Amino acid sequence: MTEAVSGLAERFTALLGPGGVVTDPVRLATYECDGLTNHRARPALVVLPDDGAQIAEIVRACVAAGVPYVARGSGTGLSGGALPRTDGVLIVTSRLRRVLEVDVPNQRAVVEPGVINLDVSRAVRADGYYFAPDPSSQQICSVGGNVAENSGGAHCLKYGFTAHHVLSCEVVTPEGEVVELRADDPGYDLLGVFVGAEGTLGIATKVTVKLTRLPETVQTLLAAFDSIERGGTAVSAIIGAGVVPAAIEMMDALSIEAAEASVACGYPPGAGAVLIVELDGPAAEVEHQFAQIRALCEEAGAFEIRVAADDAARALIWRGRKSAFAAVGRISPAYLVQDGVIPRTALPRVLARIDALSAESGVRVANVFHAGDGNLHPLVLFDDAEPGAAERAEQVSGAILDLCIEHGGSITGEHGVGVDKARYMPRMFTATDLDTMQMVRCGFDPAGLCNPGKIYPTPRLCGEAPGVRKGVHPLVEQGKADLF
Repeated sequence: MTEAVSGLAERFTALLGPGGVVTDPVRLATYECDGLTNHRARPALVVLPDDGAQIAEIVRACVAAGVPYVARGSGTGLSGGALPRTDGVLIVTSRLRRVLEVDVPNQRAVVEPGVINLDVSRAVRADGYYFAPDPSSQQICSVGGNVAENSGGAHCLKYGFTAHHVLSCEVVTPEGEVVELRADDPGYDLLGVFVGAEGTLGIATKVTVKLTRLPETVQTLLAAFDSIERGGTAVSAIIGAGVVPAAIEMMDALSIEAAEASVACGYPPGAGAVLIVELDGPAAEVEHQFAQIRALCEEAGAFEIRVAADDAARALIWRGRKSAFAAVGRISPAYLVQDGVIPRTALPRVLARIDALSAESGVRVANVFHAGDGNLHPLVLFDDAEPGAAERAEQVSGAILDLCIEHGGSITGEHGVGVDKARYMPRMFTATDLDTMQMVRCGFDPAGLCNPGKIYPTPRLCGEAPGVRKGVHPLVEQGKADLF
């Protein structure tokens, strides 16, 4: 701990009390990574404020001392976006978990950033509403993290991402000023810039979210195919017919195997792929569209179709998909979660190329994805005890992102760039593009202390080989270099 951080520890203990400051090395280890565990850095100091005013004071103190700081919610991110600084302060928002206001007539609620995503829906369900963004981690991820990453989820095909459901944010700027950014403010859309900026432009302390009315009817179908290509054909046929389901999700044979081992979801035996399609809305419309989708799946070669008869059956269908990321741990000692996007029409070609990459490299890849909007989540499996296995997995992971760019897509759909994909940004954007983005960031954070080292690439350390580093580099430990 540097002298500057030591001084902040004393100041923050006076502000928050002993229970609001963490300095013990063992406890600090809890916060050294987010959901992407192959990037780790132990923070010098962790603080747990109780309200937005305390966050503002913490930020002002960090800026005055020239100490970098990073905000963290539930720590479920998958791009290293909340990776702390070894010479900095980690501001954990998990204690700010109050639903401050529910305004049903105006279909909105005001919540603190530590409120769990699903708890927003629970708070308003009795009134006939819910919060539409639904990441797979919605039982544990926080609204503040959703805002930072512009999280999506299975139902973003119809309802959009977090950005489409945020009306305003109270924000502590990188210099410690408290401001409100609103969607209906005239001039530049500063709220639009803030949402999805991965915590690099400030810290949200209150979020006003839009509430969505619960649909009259929900129908869920699971279709099993002998190959993922046939499943992709069904997806194209459904969208081509002009039907926009609430969700279209697909899993391949390897991800089904993992889900069965983990949660016993009972998907059809022998399936090379399963497609989950959910429709919601007025009963007559859903009934008509559901008949269309069933027929299109049959035409595409589905050998078994199951229709959820009730909420319990629907939950069982979704159980395998929602557990897919964690379930892969049942069939592999370690894995990388990727998050690329491609045009939906390119699905068959890109999936075939991923299969070829897997066969050529000997690295298994399980595919789980939001099929309706082409958001891929390939899970690259490896044994971290095997020499060179992690490096091979990194190479396959990068090659998949190259495929996405080659086919007109993106290196991320909803997980963000963080530290994990910063080195891929120049493959997607020109130097001028990146300079422009950096100028926007500097406009918000001229001192460069707010979640530094994220999103944008910096030169690698001399002589450093690509891949996952085992242990912390000495220069990173000293705070003289960023690890990405």
